[in-house]
Amino acid sequence: MELVNAYELVGSYRGAAALCGTTHKTAKRIVDGRQVGQGERRPAARNTATVQQLIAERVRASDGRISAKRLLPIAEAAGYTGSAARGG
Repeated sequence: MELVNAYELVGSYRGAAALCGTTHKTAKRIVDGRQVGQGERRPAARNTATVQQLIAERVRASDGRISAKRLLPIAEAAGYTGSAARGG
């Protein structure tokens, strides 16, 4: 059950948290955030978006057997720059 709906149903943070299996602090943060108008978070852009079609084609062509080790040089040649976590 969604926390906001549970809060509207029972009228307390602790009650909503008990229904949803979380803490009253989390329930308060989510409910108050929705009331302020923060709404849902948008998903972050993926760094593979530029080569997603290429990845899908290669995975399909290999019946899902291609490894990331083999796919990385192909993706880099197509413009994938990697991530900050990857280093190098």
